[in-house]
Amino acid sequence: MINGTTIVGTTILGIETSCDETAASIVVRHQDGRGQIISNVVRTQLDEHKAFGGVVPEIAARSHVQWLDHIVAQALEEANIGYADLDGVAATAGPGLIGGVLVGLTTAKAIAKAAGKPLIAVNHLEGHALTARLTDNIAFPFLLLLVSGGHSQFVLVRGVGDYERWGTTIDDALGEAFDKVAKMLNLGFPGGPKVEEWALKGDATRFKFPRPLLREKRLDFSFSGLKTAVRLAAEAAAPLSDQDVADICASFQATIVAVLEKRCDQALERFATELPNTPIRLVVAGGVAANKQIGAALQHVAENNDAELIVPPLNLCTDNGAMIAWAGAERLVLGQVNSSNFAARPRWPLDSEDMKMDYIHD
Repeated sequence: MINGTTIVGTTILGIETSCDETAASIVVRHQDGRGQIISNVVRTQLDEHKAFGGVVPEIAARSHVQWLDHIVAQALEEANIGYADLDGVAATAGPGLIGGVLVGLTTAKAIAKAAGKPLIAVNHLEGHALTARLTDNIAFPFLLLLVSGGHSQFVLVRGVGDYERWGTTIDDALGEAFDKVAKMLNLGFPGGPKVEEWALKGDATRFKFPRPLLREKRLDFSFSGLKTAVRLAAEAAAPLSDQDVADICASFQATIVAVLEKRCDQALERFATELPNTPIRLVVAGGVAANKQIGAALQHVAENNDAELIVPPLNLCTDNGAMIAWAGAERLVLGQVNSSNFAARPRWPLDSEDMKMDYIHD
């Protein structure tokens, strides 16, 4: 029973600590497969890291230690339940900053052990991959574009634990490129919203930046060369006026949009070819999905390919506990749980074989 209502389904506590958000959530997966978020508490660490222009791993881990117990307690209180009401405890076990991952996973192990509940060690990327099933109840298969500070990749999502990576970045992630460009131009942290804001005032045609790999058929990304080109342009135009900064941001963002348009068009064509007679759905996740110009471009590409574009609410695109709880619920209903010996992982590819092998069938 949650908030006085009898729940027929699977109730999961989800914990997320892989980077600079300390988060916990209570999510229910109903018997018909629908998801319901009962509580979703997120504490960001932006203020702790702002002075450094990026996330400092040790500061992040210490903040998780300080706040996680309080965040979990708040999530339970908002849902008006206790540990006894849970069906399982899920936590990010990787990939991510290992100190933070250890904090969340160790906490989840302790709660699961004390409450006598199953533990589900969740791949952080699987949390992003399955969020659209929580918000939109979509069926498998679908194509995922994950664009965040740590990841930029296309993934064919065939089912829970069944992923095929079609393309990835060979150097910087897209969100990381935004942050680094913002840092070069002294715009502050996080960089994505700052670059987007300045781009609105700029001339996107002033600077001609490279579009790496765009002539190749593979679906990989490369943003390192683009980042270097931005630095060289800024150095050549120094000292920078406000208009120079705005024009650089606008030109950089326009280049990113062109790259994403081309790659998404290729990916959707591949989806249609390899999975004929299957509804074409493009799911976008990650913090970069908040960029309005990128969102508009992806909508245009989707329409041109007779595809449905699904973008979960922004608070569920960025790191949160609800996506971890939901991924845990999807695993638990399949009888897939983990032992308390499961080790945290700084790297854990979504398409690795152990996504299927490391779970114990209860």
